[in-house]
Amino acid sequence: MTATTRRTLNLRKTSVTSIAASGAAACALSLAPHPAHAAEPTHTAPAAISAITAAHVTQQAHHAEKTTHHTTAKKAPGAKHTDTVSEIVKSKKYGNNLDGWIRESLAIMKAKHIPGTYQGLYRNIMRESSGNPHAQNNWDVNARNGIPSKGLLQVIQPTFDTYHVKGTKNSLTDPVANIVAAANYAADKYGSMDNVNSAY
Repeated sequence: MTATTRRTLNLRKTSVTSIAASGAAACALSLAPHPAHAAEPTHTAPAAISAITAAHVTQQAHHAEKTTHHTTAKKAPGAKHTDTVSEIVKSKKYGNNLDGWIRESLAIMKAKHIPGTYQGLYRNIMRESSGNPHAQNNWDVNARNGIPSKGLLQVIQPTFDTYHVKGTKNSLTDPVANIVAAANYAADKYGSMDNVNSAY
């Protein structure tokens, strides 16, 4: 047998060996367990494993923090929910002045889900009554019809009766009752007292 023939046979032998090895590898891959049953891959680089683990820990910590926040936000069993007007008024002393009336009204409005801000209330009060809870309009169409606008936000009696908020005084000229009823009316008609910039 010549050297050339020997070399050719060796090459063919190597090729057959390579093909056999490849076939064995392919067979091993096809017989590998399903990913759901397989063990963690051992060929992942240590740095990649560290990055995956760190990301997982961070994600779990974030989830725990959100869960804790959600849990603590809930009222404990038997805890009282301060949402009645009398509880709001008792919980804090408000000044018997325009600032105090607005702040007390805002606390009641918040509990009753009536929108409005300090600035919106103040701006409209100053335009309507200059901050005088006893102001009364005696010249417009309402006055001529016998139902004059009264109070800080110049409310007429039928509007007050319709939008009066339970728990506030049933008096049109009571500063807080007047503000809250007017804010309730404005929320229904305009979305919020903040949206009122003229006679309403």
